[in-house]
Amino acid sequence: MTAHLLLGIDTGGTYTDAVLFSEATGVIAKAKALTTRHDLSVGISGAVEAVLQKAQVPVSAISLVSLSTTLATNALVEGQGGRAGLIMIGFGPEDLKRDGLIEALGSDPVLFLPGGHNVHGGETPLDMRALDEALPELGRQVSSFAIAGYFAVRNPDHEKRVRERIREVSHLPVTCSHELSSKLGGPRRALTTLLNARLVSMIDRLIGSCEDFLKGRGIDVPMMVVRGDGALISAAEARLRPIETILSGPAASLVGARHLTGLENAVVSDIGGTTTDVAVLEGGRPRLDADGAVVGGFRTMVEAVAMRTFGLGGDSEVRIDDRGLKAKFELGPRRFLPLSLAAHLHGEAVLSVLEKQLRSPHAGRHDGRFAVRTGLPDHLASGLQPQEQALYDRIRLVPVALADLLVTTAQRATLDRLVARGLVHISGLTPSDAMHVLGRQSQWNAEAARLGLELAARGRDGSGQPIAISAKLLAEMVVDRLTRQSSEVILQACLHEDGAGAIDPAASLAVDRALKREPGIVRFSIGLDRPLVGLGASAPVYYPVIADMLGTAASIPGEADVANAVGAVVGQVRATVTVFVTTPEEGIFVVNGAGISERFLKQEHAFDVARLRAETMALETARANGAEQPVATLHEEIDAPEIEGGRKLMEARFIASASGRPRIAHF
Repeated sequence: MTAHLLLGIDTGGTYTDAVLFSEATGVIAKAKALTTRHDLSVGISGAVEAVLQKAQVPVSAISLVSLSTTLATNALVEGQGGRAGLIMIGFGPEDLKRDGLIEALGSDPVLFLPGGHNVHGGETPLDMRALDEALPELGRQVSSFAIAGYFAVRNPDHEKRVRERIREVSHLPVTCSHELSSKLGGPRRALTTLLNARLVSMIDRLIGSCEDFLKGRGIDVPMMVVRGDGALISAAEARLRPIETILSGPAASLVGARHLTGLENAVVSDIGGTTTDVAVLEGGRPRLDADGAVVGGFRTMVEAVAMRTFGLGGDSEVRIDDRGLKAKFELGPRRFLPLSLAAHLHGEAVLSVLEKQLRSPHAGRHDGRFAVRTGLPDHLASGLQPQEQALYDRIRLVPVALADLLVTTAQRATLDRLVARGLVHISGLTPSDAMHVLGRQSQWNAEAARLGLELAARGRDGSGQPIAISAKLLAEMVVDRLTRQSSEVILQACLHEDGAGAIDPAASLAVDRALKREPGIVRFSIGLDRPLVGLGASAPVYYPVIADMLGTAASIPGEADVANAVGAVVGQVRATVTVFVTTPEEGIFVVNGAGISERFLKQEHAFDVARLRAETMALETARANGAEQPVATLHEEIDAPEIEGGRKLMEARFIASASGRPRIAHF
């Protein structure tokens, strides 16, 4: 029974889940522990130790470990990540205006170098003098580098040379754009590379924490990580390309949902602490986004499940707009540390402040809110401005009330920047607190939740009336808002899949009436054509009501709370490689990709070389990614329009895909 057990781990924004899985019998045991961002190994060890204790099996029975995570997704949704230096080769400042690159760059430094290549791989000479001058100072300002070269997918030589120079001088992690995508589109490839560089330290810490714990426990087996398209890659590859783990958690939840429900066609919605992720199962497989995953408002070049990720979860910030005659509620997109969890971790440091604020005859602007360090290593706080450093120095690992911390209005913006860097958490009212007051959650401190809701309830709307007459009533209003907002985001994702993305469910009067079932001369109704699969620990509470609102049936599997961890161990390793053939001049055929650039005089010879390169590299990559016996398939796309009575080759693409189950340890 205990032979070849698979250990699945999912590290989310709030909880780390672990499951022990047998391919013969399914889930054997499951467990949860709080995600400990200051030291991820604590949460991982807590979940794994608990699941081993429940299963009563020796560690020697485990033959594979697979990890999924929402940390990268959450970081991009919340605008977090390390500071990265972007090196653009052959591009100019005007290229920053394309594909949202300048918005993504923010205040991070960028350097332009002469160089780059053309579509056939021919080079413009590389000049690294500006890099040599800037590098000593740049290396002290950032935690990683991103390099994007003009047509680097056709010839990556300049990116590699710049990478070696940066490593030689700074010893910092470096990401090259040709390592992430073979698609054309320099600015979007640069954006993808920049985001990858920001995530390197975070994913490196996660994988390192997991490996350290496993090694300490004597679990010496292959370790895999779920990619954004649901496939598995080795931990070593994930460390190099962490951007591929965006939507890792959501992708794993889709794979898990398919396995747990057996449904071929469904809408899958996974509510976590930070995000709600919505995707469509079609014919038993998740739809993929051919244009690249969109996360945090940025379209990347990462092939991933066609997942819509929204900043809405159990730990979302509760925002109360009290300017109208009646107060309005909005949730997210930022994640807060719930007051109930803050008090669970820090006790009187939170409760005493809340009680003091509630005794005050006047409501304070920052009542019920605290700041606390996330506990990241000091070197990740490099590059702070003086005002940021001064405020950061006043924040400790024990929550401090914002009312005591913020003296000027400008300091609020400074605090927001520290939050965006992932250095500080804000603790405040969340739907999780509302659930504690209503008795539907009980794992944290319900008293802190009650105090926070009472503080918020005594605020007044535009008509001078209290926001709510009791903490319980306000809790019900918050939960109702989460239910309604969830229905809107699920509907928005489905409309987008149907090509009707111009309809905004949050703003449409017709949608509002349909969701509320309001009568009228014109009747509006809404219904999905397939079941709604609800995932997440709170799925049984929310999704039956949401499914009813959306006119469909709810399907909530028994293991809905650990679907991501299940998906992490039932997936396959996949690798895709594209090799190009172009014609820079009549009778010359150039092969680029999966090796050095080569020129041939015969088209068929070039095609044969391209096919062999693509298949060979796909199989090698799949094996490097951890596949045991991968099998390759080849797809060809040849653009050869008819010109003056004959066909003229413009470009041929040979796309090889290799897949197989991950390698397991044999004892």
